[in-house]
Amino acid sequence: MTSLQRAFSMAIKKEDALNYHSQGQPGKIEVVPTKMLSSQLDLALAYSPGVAEPCKEIASNKEDVYKYTAKGNLVAVISNGTAVLGLGNIGADASKPVMEGKGVLFKKFAGIDVFDIEIDCEDPDRFIDIVRSLEPTFGAVNLEDIKAPECFKIEEKLREYMNIPVMHDDQHGTAIISGAALLNALEITKKKIDKVKFVISGAGAAAISCAKIYVALGAKAENMVMLDINGVIHKDRKDINQYQVDFATSRNVKNLNEAIDGADIFIGLSAGGVLKPEMVMKMAKDPIVFALANPVPEIDYNLAVSTRKDIIMATGRSDHPNQVNNVLGFPYIFRGALDVRATEINEEMKLAAVKAIAMLAKEPVPEIVNKAYGDERLTFGKNYLIPKPLDPRLITAISPAVAKAAMESGMAKKPIEDWEKYYLELQGRIGIDNKLMSRIINQARQHPKKVVFAEGEHYKILKAAQIMQDEGIGHPVLLGNEEKIRAAMTEYNIELEDFTIINPFREKEKRNQYGEVLFKKRQRKGVTLDEAVKLMRERNYYGSMMVETGEADALITGLTKEYATAIKPALQCIGVAKNVKKVAGMYIMINKKGTFFFADTTINENPKAEELVDIIGLTARGVRFFDFEPRIAVLSFSNFGSSKGEAPEKAALATKLAKEKYPNLIIDGDMQANIALDTKLQKEIYPFSALAEEGANTLVFPDLASGNIAYKLLQEMGGSEAIGPILMGMAKPVHILQLGASVREIVNMAAIAIVDAQMQVRI
Repeated sequence: MTSLQRAFSMAIKKEDALNYHSQGQPGKIEVVPTKMLSSQLDLALAYSPGVAEPCKEIASNKEDVYKYTAKGNLVAVISNGTAVLGLGNIGADASKPVMEGKGVLFKKFAGIDVFDIEIDCEDPDRFIDIVRSLEPTFGAVNLEDIKAPECFKIEEKLREYMNIPVMHDDQHGTAIISGAALLNALEITKKKIDKVKFVISGAGAAAISCAKIYVALGAKAENMVMLDINGVIHKDRKDINQYQVDFATSRNVKNLNEAIDGADIFIGLSAGGVLKPEMVMKMAKDPIVFALANPVPEIDYNLAVSTRKDIIMATGRSDHPNQVNNVLGFPYIFRGALDVRATEINEEMKLAAVKAIAMLAKEPVPEIVNKAYGDERLTFGKNYLIPKPLDPRLITAISPAVAKAAMESGMAKKPIEDWEKYYLELQGRIGIDNKLMSRIINQARQHPKKVVFAEGEHYKILKAAQIMQDEGIGHPVLLGNEEKIRAAMTEYNIELEDFTIINPFREKEKRNQYGEVLFKKRQRKGVTLDEAVKLMRERNYYGSMMVETGEADALITGLTKEYATAIKPALQCIGVAKNVKKVAGMYIMINKKGTFFFADTTINENPKAEELVDIIGLTARGVRFFDFEPRIAVLSFSNFGSSKGEAPEKAALATKLAKEKYPNLIIDGDMQANIALDTKLQKEIYPFSALAEEGANTLVFPDLASGNIAYKLLQEMGGSEAIGPILMGMAKPVHILQLGASVREIVNMAAIAIVDAQMQVRI
C-alpha cells in the first residue's frame, strides 16, 4: 500500500473529528458583516431608520431584493436527515454537520454564501410547503441527503412551485460528473452511446438520476438493466416505485451475474464488493466500470485493472484516477445559475455542465495541476477522463456554460452581456485562492519526504506528525527523549506508525560525525572540533546536520524558541543557497480579497537598499514557487517621492536597482500600502505605475518592524489566514515556525518544506 493509499484508506479518528467540529467556535460556519458597523450612523443605515429605504424599494419592485440584499449569492442547503451519507435516517439535528460542510465547499470553491437549514419533517408534502415558504430569503436551494423515493417528489414539486433554482445534489451531482466521464470513456473506446449496454447496480436517487442523464445524452433506456438489493428491476416486479418503472427491463435476467454478461458499462451506486472479477471478465471488449460506492467501491480499483487490461475504471475515491466527485459540479453549477438569476436549474443547464466538464479534460493540463497531483504527464485518456477537483479552471469552464444554457433556454432573468468581464469576476472568486494549501498538500502526497522536527516532545508536533501520516504527506523524525515522547502520545491519544525517534544525547557516533562536518564549515569562524561535537547535543544543530548530510529532507523548528535562536544552527550547519547573500522571511496572507505575499517579515531588521534588492529577488522566486506571478510593491509612507525620509528614499532606490537587476519583474515603489492595492486610485493619480492595471499581490516592507507588525495585525484583526513564516534563501529546506504555531500551521509548513524538497529548489 502506498502512502497515498494509506492516507485515504485510514479511518478518520473519532476524537480528531469531534475536536475539529467542537474546538473554538463550535461548527464550521459563521455570519460576517459585509458593511462597516463602526459608528452610530453605520448602525442607523444598517438597521433603523435607514433600512426602511431599501425595504420600500423592494416593496415597489421585488427584483430589487437582489440589489439591496445578499439573496443573489445565498444558497439554502436543506435536509431532513433521512439519508445522511452512509448513516441512513439519523434525523435533522444529526445532519447539521454535513450541511455545514456542504456550505463550506460552496464558499471554498465558488464564493457562494450558505445558510444550512435542517427541517424536522419526514412528510413530503409538509416538507415541500416549508421549503417553498423560504423563497424570499434565498437565491437558490440545494437539497441534500433526503431519502428516495420521497426526494423525487420533493424536488419535482419545489421546481414547479419556486421561482429560484432547486437541485437535489444527491441525485444530479453524481449524474453530471459521471456523465462527463462516460462521454469521454466512450470516445476513447470508440463506442456509440445509443448502442452500448448498461448495468446499473443501485436503484436509488443517484442511480435513477444517472440513468436519466445518460438517456438525455443519447443512451437507450431499453439498453439498461438496473438492480436494487432484491435483484433486477424487472417489469414483472410489483415492489418497484414509479421512478424505477422507466428503467424496468423485460430481459430474462435475475441478478447481477446474469445481467453483466456482454455489458459495455457498469455503473455502481450500491455497495462495496458486489462486482466480482469473474463478472468483469464476462463484460464486452473495452469495458467501462464506474464503481462509485464509497469508501469501498463495488470492485477494488487494483483488482479491476489487473483483471482486465482493457478496462476503463472510475471510482469515488481520490487515491485512484478518475474520481467522480460531486465537488466538480455543484459549486460551479449554482454559481452560473445565480449569476444570471436563473429561475431553475433545468436539463439544458445540467447537460451544459456535463459537456463543459468533459471538454475541460481534453484541454492541456496547467502546470499548477500537474504539480499538485505529482504527474507531469496528465493528458486526456483512460486514466484522465475528467478534471481534477483542484483544477482552478473549473469555475471558468462550468459556470459560464451553465449561465449560457440558462440564457438560451429562457431561464435567465439577468443575462450576462460582457463575458470577458464575467470570466475575470469568476477568476477573482475566493475559491481559487483558497486552493493554495490544498494544492501544496496534494503535491506533497505524491512523493512524501522525511521531515525532522527538533521539538519532538511537544504535543503539537506529535499531533502534526500524526496528521502528516494520516494525510500521507511525509515521514516524521522526532528529536527528543523517547520515554517523554511516548508518554505524551499516550496522554494525548496520538497514534503514530511509520516514524522515527532520535535522542541526540544517545547518538555519540553521529554527534562525532556531525561535529566533524560542522568543524570543517566553522573552523575559521572560531569553532573548535570539541565545541562542534558538543553543539550536536542541541536538537536544532543535530536536526540541521541531518538535513545537511541527506539523512532527512527538511527541518521544522521554532515552536518553542525565538526565531533568531532557532535559525542560527541552520545557518551554521546548512547555510544559504548559491548566489544568495541574505535569507529572508515571507508570509502568505489569504483573505476575501485574495492571496498576498509579505516580505521581509521575520529576519532583516533594517536592510539597506542593495539588501532590499536581494530580498525582492528571493521574494519573487518564493511567490513563483506557489504558482503566482509576483506583482511587487516596495512600500513606504510615501508615494513616488511625495515625502522625504530614509524609508521612502531607500524604497525608491531599491525599486530602481531591482528593475535593473530583474528587468522582467512587475515592480514599483516607493508606495503606500493602500495605493499599491487600489488600482482605481493608481489609474487616477499615478497612471504611470507598473501596478496600475492589476495592483500588487506582493508587498516588500522597508524594514522588519513594519512587515512584522502588518502581518500580525492582519492575522489577529483583519480576518486573514496567515501561512508562514516561509524561510527563503536557505541551501536546503528549513522552516522556522511562528512561536506557538497551531497544529495546522505546523502541517502546512511541513507540506511546503516537502514540496520544496521534491522540486530540489530553494524557496
